[in-house]
Amino acid sequence: MPASQEFAVVVASWFDGERRHAVGPSTFIVRDGRVADIAAGDHSAALRGSGLAVQHGAFLMPGLVDAHVHLFLDGASTDLTARSAHLKQPLEGLLQAARDSARQSLACGVTLVRDAGDRHGINHQIRAEARLPGSAMAQVRSGGMGIKRAGRYGGFMAQDVQDAPSMREAVRALALDSDEIKLILTGIIDFDAGAVTDEPQFTLEETTELVASAAECGRKTFAHCSGAKGLAVAAAAGVGSIEHGFFMSADILRRMAEKNIAWTPTFSPLHFQWAHPEALGWSAQTVGNLRRILDQHAEHLAMATGLGVKLLLGTDAGSMGVAHGHAVVDEIARYLEAGLSLEQTLSAATFNARRHFGLAHATLAVGAPFNALLLAQDPWVQLDALRSTLQVWSGALEDAS
Repeated sequence: MPASQEFAVVVASWFDGERRHAVGPSTFIVRDGRVADIAAGDHSAALRGSGLAVQHGAFLMPGLVDAHVHLFLDGASTDLTARSAHLKQPLEGLLQAARDSARQSLACGVTLVRDAGDRHGINHQIRAEARLPGSAMAQVRSGGMGIKRAGRYGGFMAQDVQDAPSMREAVRALALDSDEIKLILTGIIDFDAGAVTDEPQFTLEETTELVASAAECGRKTFAHCSGAKGLAVAAAAGVGSIEHGFFMSADILRRMAEKNIAWTPTFSPLHFQWAHPEALGWSAQTVGNLRRILDQHAEHLAMATGLGVKLLLGTDAGSMGVAHGHAVVDEIARYLEAGLSLEQTLSAATFNARRHFGLAHATLAVGAPFNALLLAQDPWVQLDALRSTLQVWSGALEDAS
């Protein structure tokens, strides 16, 4: 929308990012891309009389945030051959895939994504393009290229380091353009074994050094990490957030709460593999392992809520079967199945991420940029209302500093 445009939105109920307001209709006045006023009642008649455009809907909330995506990967594709070919195409093809992902995200009501790493610099470029007027893309928080141990997992999203000097040098270089520093702390789950079977890529001392180096550059870290050994390292080192985090424990969650370490659980990729084992040819035993891992993950999510761990809702969109934008509502469903309330879940998908990222405005409030999602139904009445948006507004991102 043009920066000078002024309009109003009238809704029956709304969610500010922390709590639901359902006492009666409310009128939002938006001026120059910001919330100028929030008034109780339906003032549409008077506003129309003054020439102001008014839009109606059942429910208004902050734009959704997907805190863990890979924009250059096509999550809708479930064919292994096609997915392999996708990674081998020229850079411009990967760039266009990322543009399509960011546009699809915005169309689904996701106004901000955190890209969790690619080694081509695509996420940086899409971040810049998304800021341009008329881009129709979700805004992007870019992790740039991650850091991994040479010869270990993560080549599609990270660069190799081998020793302390190369680690510090990599952090300093990445911090020039990256919003956060991505650490590949462990490999992936061995689904046949139902466990993480390899050792962490970095020791506690090395991980602590990486976190400290990032802090010196004014950057938080976020760590790809699953398995008891890696999670213990991540928690002790004080990373900014743990991504995935399968095989949690109460002790690790307590340490995360003490150190204000956020958690992005990313149920969606494993849930897809459990629901569609034919896509990867999983055996009945492996399907059983997947179900057990998902159930434990849900138990730990509920435990994390009770302990006060900050939750960031992220889907790992781009993974097989995890489509950009669309997967956010599926991830929301996993939180609800784990026993979280809708208010807690939508906070993880809006307020928590914005606050963790250090944005100046984490809620829908007077003075905030109008990052908002208008729905035809209240999701407290019908959750699938989140899948059909009437209007999405994506305002500017502003750092608290």
